[in-house]
Amino acid sequence: MPSPSHLIVIGTSAGGMPALTRLVAQLPATLPAAVLVVQHLAPESTGAPLVARLAAHTGLRCQLATHLMPLEAGCLYLAPPDRHLLVKGDHLLVTKGPRENSYRPAADALFRSAAVTFDSCVVGVVLTGMLHDGTAGLDFVQRCGGTTVVQDPAEAEFPSMPESALRSVAIDHVATLAAMGPLLTALVSPAGPPTPPNPFAIPPDLRLEAAIAERVVGTIEQASELGQLVPLSCPDCGGQLWELNQGQVLRYRCHTGHAYNAEVLAERSQRGLEESLWVALRMMEERKNLLSSLAAHGEGRWNAQHTARVEEIKRHINRLREFLLASPAGGPAGPS
Repeated sequence: MPSPSHLIVIGTSAGGMPALTRLVAQLPATLPAAVLVVQHLAPESTGAPLVARLAAHTGLRCQLATHLMPLEAGCLYLAPPDRHLLVKGDHLLVTKGPRENSYRPAADALFRSAAVTFDSCVVGVVLTGMLHDGTAGLDFVQRCGGTTVVQDPAEAEFPSMPESALRSVAIDHVATLAAMGPLLTALVSPAGPPTPPNPFAIPPDLRLEAAIAERVVGTIEQASELGQLVPLSCPDCGGQLWELNQGQVLRYRCHTGHAYNAEVLAERSQRGLEESLWVALRMMEERKNLLSSLAAHGEGRWNAQHTARVEEIKRHINRLREFLLASPAGGPAGPS
């Protein structure tokens, strides 16, 4: 089969399968591009039923991606659960590298490797989904000369991913699913021969990040080349974080390869803080109960001291509980 002239890389999450089914039904079997898809899946799931579902609605040859599988035009490759899908030359890499924005597979990882390999011959697409995966990836595609497409959030079942992309990146096309198939077909079927990839057009930082992802982990020296060390810790491994200022999306990464958009890092930090405060609240309640027992069994000044401590800790408990319950995620973060 012929090698693809272009890559269409798609990232989606919640509500993704119905959207993907509608989209791929519009793509012809003669598409000169390969289509690579990251659909967020549970690690213990299997992608085979999803591949079969997509294959039933399209003329594209649908496959679950495997390591070193060759890239072919007219094929759709789905990232397997709990594995990153990357592009290297004319074949695929399937790796279990560090999570990006808490996802594996991550759209950002796929988009970056595709953009570094195929530069302006990449079309990045973000469909329905929750949170922020794909936002930085679209920036990577754009920085390498590719084209960015986002599903119209007004029709997305879960608009968070498209809205995040639109807030952070100057998107080239916003389209409904009904209009997206013809748009993608036109974008990868230009008049005249395709322009070969230009290795000198790739920003050095993206080239380095893509190389790190291919090797699964990086080094402190490589992280230092990418950004500035900041007094923040990686939520996944506890390591130091470097702030990356290139492009339109503020990002952070540790030297082992975990990467985060600033919004994702803020959300993870908030969650960690709330979990710690709920633990502190539980420990304060236990201390109050212990002091109450001591006060009940004490005499004289010891009884008075324990009673005073109980009243003081009650005040702290009430303030902490009010703070936690007043926060947007206060209720769900509490102990069940």
